[in-house]
Amino acid sequence: MKYRIFLSDFDGTLVRADGTISQTNKNAIAAYRAAGGVFAVCTGRMLASILPRLKELGIEDGLVVAYQGATIADVRTGALLKNDGFEQADALRILDLLEDDGHHAHVYTVQDVYCNRDDDALRAYERVCGVKARIVRGERLSARVKRERMRVVKILAMVEPDARRPLMEKLKKALGDGFYVTTSSDCLVEVMPAGQSKAAAVDFLSAYYHVPRAEIAAIGDQLNDVPMVARAGGRFAVGNAEPELKAIARVVSSVEEDGVAEALQIAAGE
Repeated sequence: MKYRIFLSDFDGTLVRADGTISQTNKNAIAAYRAAGGVFAVCTGRMLASILPRLKELGIEDGLVVAYQGATIADVRTGALLKNDGFEQADALRILDLLEDDGHHAHVYTVQDVYCNRDDDALRAYERVCGVKARIVRGERLSARVKRERMRVVKILAMVEPDARRPLMEKLKKALGDGFYVTTSSDCLVEVMPAGQSKAAAVDFLSAYYHVPRAEIAAIGDQLNDVPMVARAGGRFAVGNAEPELKAIARVVSSVEEDGVAEALQIAAGE
């Protein structure tokens, strides 16, 4: 087995547009693990959103990576092995930028998500992620964060698809090098502390399992997957991936055509 660890993004990579995971992908994951490989999901989702979905994959142990790599937990116990986040002043600065421009914003702690808007977009997000947001009314999100001394892990803005890249560029320019601005779908812009990308998850799993990066493979579809795939020895992108990711990876079938299963077979067989 050339790649002893395989990291997979979730949405748009492992999960189809209808929210389901194919039996072909499930079988491939089970076969890879039975052969001795370590399979881990690496997602921008919160733990409360991703942990229930792992049961569908038959994964009841090992590690799971959430919040773009800022949070890593033991699947069986839920214990946090990595638990990074923002300094409060930095979180407030980002929220002020988003709220001053009237954006639909989310604030995430390890366990909860707070939102400044209750609308159809939020309800669609809740359905996809299987979580329920806490709606903040009568005050700004930044005020709530400050008043309750929240420890913020991630900040997100929901946007129209054509506004995604312009907002990313605006935030990068305004915030500078101390922050990581990325996207995990056509309508989401996410901000993390600098260094808290999926590449950090590759490094963590490499150290945790004592496996060199050259023997770790990764697959994804979005811009937030680029650091992870670039950091891994085996680089894969599903056929529906963003061009920036396809440019650095071996392109396999799309998410709808079981690209993860194809990549796992390559990882196990080479």
